[in-house]
Amino acid sequence: MKKRANTSVWGLTLLAFSIAALARPQGLSESRTAAQRLRSEQPRSAASQGLPHFRFENFTTANGLPDDRVYAVLVDGDRIWAGTNNGLGLYDHGKWTTYTTKDGLAHRAVLSLALDKRTGDVWAGTMGGLSRISGGRIVSYTQLNSGLSNDVVYGVAVEGDNVWVATAAGACRLNLRTGEWSLYNERNTPMVEIWVYGVSAAADKVYFAVWGSGLLEYNQKTAGWDKYEDPDGETELVLFKDQGLIHDIVSSVSYVDGVVWAATYFGDSRYDGRYWHNFLTKDSGLPSNFTNFVKGVDANHAWFCTDKGLAYYDGANWAVYRPSLTTGKPEMLIRDAKGREGQVPAATAPAHNYILGIDFQGSDIWVATAKGLSHGILQPQRSEAMK
Repeated sequence: MKKRANTSVWGLTLLAFSIAALARPQGLSESRTAAQRLRSEQPRSAASQGLPHFRFENFTTANGLPDDRVYAVLVDGDRIWAGTNNGLGLYDHGKWTTYTTKDGLAHRAVLSLALDKRTGDVWAGTMGGLSRISGGRIVSYTQLNSGLSNDVVYGVAVEGDNVWVATAAGACRLNLRTGEWSLYNERNTPMVEIWVYGVSAAADKVYFAVWGSGLLEYNQKTAGWDKYEDPDGETELVLFKDQGLIHDIVSSVSYVDGVVWAATYFGDSRYDGRYWHNFLTKDSGLPSNFTNFVKGVDANHAWFCTDKGLAYYDGANWAVYRPSLTTGKPEMLIRDAKGREGQVPAATAPAHNYILGIDFQGSDIWVATAKGLSHGILQPQRSEAMK
């Protein structure tokens, strides 16, 4: 039986563990338009086509990356933003530029990134506040100069005139048109714990990933709240399969095409508004139940960033991309809908097994890891035998 943890103590402990784990050895808003684009451009993996194959190019400090510990990645057309432990990196036309606190960045550790597609502004959530990069100028928001609820910003999403922020002390919203801040915590929402680890926003609903308090849904039309929790309650055992959220410690959420993808430290969930489907290592192709980040492509396809590799799910089949946990050599593992498993020869792999984030650039992927930033370039598909 698990006990209800003290929020401040365990939240800080988990944060420290997560950051420390990045150095161990190997072994954010989606609009419907963006989702439609990804459906046509993202590598699809119907059984007849085979799962997507990538050639990975890895970037480290040796290539100009600000720091090898990469917490978040954001694709902005031909430009790539990397949130690292030592500044915000911009990769543009083969050259890296680093933004630090000297340039106005709120803190050197950048945990989350979001793009305002209307203006091109980039929003960066850091360990010391929220920063807006606009036209080469950086403006930062903290508890001291704004309505930000906490300076530790785990997640950020932009939808319309609103910037939604997930922090260590609840969530908040900045209305860009009026400049007004709104705060959401245990006093005016169903959340019990206030450590909000992620946010995903669309025109109709906004979802929050809350550590220890499940998944929160905010209806933008009615301003009402719904809360989704693990029906198993205070136990780590899965007693009710596919009857609700897999676990209350939710680390990330992605809402696209009316479907919610939720990542937890004890498995992952998919919810279409009526039915839940949960994923565990024992009955899926997940390499680990400990998932740091999830990003949906559409209602049936999603990427899961775990502590033991990057996983792709196409609605039936799975692929895992990583350096081998035993040899460190590149490998691609596959599992089909019947549970048959196979291994595909791979010449390259992401820079590290500990995956923190992912974003899409056409049919390519960019991956944030504990030991660098990886660019996965889609390769011609080929079928592989299952065992």
